[in-house]
Amino acid sequence: MAARVLDGAAVAQAIRDEVAPSVAAFTAHAGRPPGLGIVLVGDDPASDIYVRNKLKSAGDAGLRADLQRLSASARLEDLLALVEQLNHSEAHDGILVQSPLPAAMGADAQRRVFDVIRPDKDVDGFHPANVGRLVQNRAALAACTPSGVIEMLERSNVPIAGARAVVIGRSDIVGKPMALLLLHRNATVTVCHSRTADLPSVARTADILVSAIGRPGFVTREFVQPGAAVVDVGTTRVTDRAIVERLFPAASKRRETFERRGAIVVGDVHPDVAEVAGALSPVPGGVGPLTIAMLLKNTVIAAQSRADATRGWGGAERRHARDRRHAFP
Repeated sequence: MAARVLDGAAVAQAIRDEVAPSVAAFTAHAGRPPGLGIVLVGDDPASDIYVRNKLKSAGDAGLRADLQRLSASARLEDLLALVEQLNHSEAHDGILVQSPLPAAMGADAQRRVFDVIRPDKDVDGFHPANVGRLVQNRAALAACTPSGVIEMLERSNVPIAGARAVVIGRSDIVGKPMALLLLHRNATVTVCHSRTADLPSVARTADILVSAIGRPGFVTREFVQPGAAVVDVGTTRVTDRAIVERLFPAASKRRETFERRGAIVVGDVHPDVAEVAGALSPVPGGVGPLTIAMLLKNTVIAAQSRADATRGWGGAERRHARDRRHAFP
């Protein structure tokens, strides 16, 4: 029997519907909409599409969203200076620097950017201060993709408390925050990576299996316990016909799309896993829309927090406003 589809697009729409009244309320009280500043460096086609979708979604939700572009030849110092401008902008409540950055900026460029973004404008949740708050389970701004996965699991009635969860991937952007968010919801969590011995057998212990490594079709049936919920975070643009032929039969719609476009986006999870898993998020249409929805939600949270912090409260109250979780009205 085919796995139940974990419909990320439907959950993302529900989140956007919940955000809309908060955007309207903030705009009415502040006299301006919540503002998001997005920085795109270089001309990576995938990043360009991601940013375009974020801009459209933000605009549709009533947010102000501004794009700042830098050429692929820009220096890291140029990028850090632009981030500092956004840090001091009263019109922008959130800052997002699109990944990946050009290799020429250096191996540590992404981390240096995270360090410079103001924590209260860090809608990606990657600043060390926000990561620390996440570790302590008191983050107001947490990483968008893992937060979206949690929303999808909870709204799809996938039990997390008491479940055994396995996360494949240990990146700062997805793997580590994903493990923490599952742990905070009382799952027993194992994090796997390239040096994990006998990875398939470890993965098979999972009631909830999350893969975030960017390797097309890497997670096969042997990784999956029958009935497990499998979340595919990997998104890879594939132009290699051999990979497509390995993953999809000749008569499938995905093969037809590849033949028509010359490329398709695929996930970490092999399509055959649908025959074993109890629930499965698709690629595309699974986690991707949730990432954008959570970005909008985080931007509104950041705007509310900054507004609270400028109302003349004392230092202790201001710190409390920054640290607490914000509920939508």
